[in-house]
Amino acid sequence: MLLGVDNSHAESMNSRIKTVKVRARGFRNKQRFRNAIYFHLGGLQLYPDGIKG
Repeated sequence: MLLGVDNSHAESMNSRIKTVKVRARGFRNKQRFRNAIYFHLGGLQLYPDGIKG
């Protein structure tokens, strides 16, 4: 019986975190790695309204 539950969202997030790690070629400490993950995957709007980025 299938419940319609999968872990595709978690796998997608893990894949994007691995991409951040590879592009950075290592971090000096865990806090910088955590900050890079938040920066790249946080979905923040970095441009003011009216400016396309």
